[in-house]
Amino acid sequence: MDFITILQLLDSSIRLATPLLLACLAGLFSERAGIFDIGLEGKMLAAAFFSAAIAFTSGSVWVGLLTGVAASVALSGLHGLASITFRGNQLISGVAINFLAAGMTVVIAQTWFSQGGRTPALTGDARFEEIVLPGAASRIRDIAQQSPLGQIYSELISGHSILVYISLLIVPLSWWVLYRTRFGLRLRAVGENPAAVDTAGISVVGLRYAAVIICGVLCGLAGAYLATGLSAGFVKDMSAGRGFIALAALIFAKWRPWHALGACFLFGFLDAAGNRFQNIELLTFLSLTFLLLAAVSAIMLVIRAIMLARGKDTARGLLTPGIALVVSVGLALGLDALDPEAGGIATYLNTFVLPVQFMQALPYILVVVILAGLVGKAIPPRAGGEPYVKER
Repeated sequence: MDFITILQLLDSSIRLATPLLLACLAGLFSERAGIFDIGLEGKMLAAAFFSAAIAFTSGSVWVGLLTGVAASVALSGLHGLASITFRGNQLISGVAINFLAAGMTVVIAQTWFSQGGRTPALTGDARFEEIVLPGAASRIRDIAQQSPLGQIYSELISGHSILVYISLLIVPLSWWVLYRTRFGLRLRAVGENPAAVDTAGISVVGLRYAAVIICGVLCGLAGAYLATGLSAGFVKDMSAGRGFIALAALIFAKWRPWHALGACFLFGFLDAAGNRFQNIELLTFLSLTFLLLAAVSAIMLVIRAIMLARGKDTARGLLTPGIALVVSVGLALGLDALDPEAGGIATYLNTFVLPVQFMQALPYILVVVILAGLVGKAIPPRAGGEPYVKER
């Protein structure tokens, strides 16, 4: 596998990880405040439909984006009303939102456009276009003639829609809000001990509603990106379980923003690999697996280095991701250098073809692995899922 192919795979991973990242951060704010929200799927779906429908009708993708965010915030308000004000079961409320969005979007789409529950294709100003950064090439032929650094800049960094760059900026912004502001401190305290927050004279209900609204905004961005950035219109059930995958990524990240970035990129990489390699030889699949481990190890190494610079970790913490990075890169290059025509194990690995269904199921297989608890113990906020009843 050549360098350009690897860059194209990573480029697709970033695009596919963007809605997961936005939904994961949405769940992060909500669950940090003690409101479990499995209705991320429904809010993404509603935002995708209304953003595409209004963008087509108005001819402006920005009007569609605002409408999609408004639809998602409305469903978030409904979830907050049921789980915060009326102290209902948060899981049942989330399931109800998923069912409501799945049925409502198809019925309204069929009523408005009569195209089998989908919207017309979006073109021109009705969808987000790719942004070519200064000095970057836009054609594959021109990119192939550049140096490796130029190829990384042109293929991997440049050429995304504005929502991709916004989602990447939201990660450090979320970390700063949660860990460096008074609002974030109070939000996390509400998810751990709401009674103590109430005793300090701070509104538990107000903070939880604020978290739910932030969740709605981020889910709205995720859904709008699905319909107007990643695709060119709305189709039935186009979220395709991404809301649930985002929840699994949130558990994998243990409710931390920077770790959420790595977890969502992992799911995006698997999704991109399944789309690109329909019938893949086992030898190539193993190379991709070690390449994925190398990417995850590199992300963890950067996170550990940042923690070390802030005095929250020791140099020993760099050892494990560093060794994993070196070993995975070495194995990936070694497998890629094997000659299948030389005989032996390389020939067998190259002749065994994995079915396309296995490749497409990889993200969902990883969800099962994560939820089975094989990635370590993940402890949610202590007051999560419990309605707060003020003592009199």
